[in-house]
Amino acid sequence: MFHQRQRPILLAAAALGLIWLVAFAGYQLAQNVKVTPDKVRAYTAALDFSHLSAADRAAAIQKLAAMLNALTLEERQSLRLDRTAYKWFAQMTEQEKSAFLEATMPTGFKQTITAFENLPADKRQRAVNQAVKQMKEAREKMAASGEMPPTGTNGVVLSQDLQDEVTKIGLQSFYSQSSAQTKAELAPFLEELQRSMESGRMLRGPRQP
Repeated sequence: MFHQRQRPILLAAAALGLIWLVAFAGYQLAQNVKVTPDKVRAYTAALDFSHLSAADRAAAIQKLAAMLNALTLEERQSLRLDRTAYKWFAQMTEQEKSAFLEATMPTGFKQTITAFENLPADKRQRAVNQAVKQMKEAREKMAASGEMPPTGTNGVVLSQDLQDEVTKIGLQSFYSQSSAQTKAELAPFLEELQRSMESGRMLRGPRQP
């Protein structure tokens, strides 16, 4: 009688233990497959891109794009700023560069470009300044944490010429006419610009004393 009453309790305990084991295994699996900046760095360093076949190059580009897109904005920006995201870029064909840029551009960046075009000149300049400022701060933070060499903190994150062109002729016209290399230089700026515009920071303007 006693054992009969205990049996449901034991079965419930065993089931609960099994559930916890499955949950723990799932957690461990998720941790193993989760994309991190270090995993992206390891992946790009492990492949000799120039010696891959055309099919393998396409697969590698697709995988790299998917890994970058799985990261947070901050993580993705760190890999753009330390150039890990573009480790193979110089070895890509023009078609491969276009495919990679298209696959890794932030969701909604075309709407951001359109919204930027509709701003008056002073707010365009403010948006550019805000995005560049945020990028500089991100790189300084990376340098302080050892993710980038300290010597990189004084360099420009977007050349003054590019800043002037973007502000003068408009982002949409400039981007559509740019080379793949210039578009790659603009990628981190576009992401930061989108974040600034979506948050409304650059529309608020400077604080009044």
